[in-house]
Amino acid sequence: MALLQANEDLISAGVKEFNILLNQQVFNEPFVSEEAMETVVNDWVNFYMNYYKKQMTGEQGEQEKALQELKQKLNSLANPFLAKYRAFLKSCEHLNHPPPSP
Repeated sequence: MALLQANEDLISAGVKEFNILLNQQVFNEPFVSEEAMETVVNDWVNFYMNYYKKQMTGEQGEQEKALQELKQKLNSLANPFLAKYRAFLKSCEHLNHPPPSP
């Protein structure tokens, strides 16, 4: 079953907006933990899912398929963002805790 064009357009808009949200994030002090950032990002994904769920068109199966695709695409953006945040936290650990001098 192919997605309806209206749903494809909504998915595209949601992905674009979510990507903008992620790109606007600035990592600075005070830092949140990796787990807290995962919670925040999951909350964002859920927010987008709930927002776009109300706008999906077609029969229930078509709507569910569109929502599944939206979630998959949002997660595909969220995962690299979280990896980038983990790397950022790790780099800050090295700055705050330099190795002992010999």
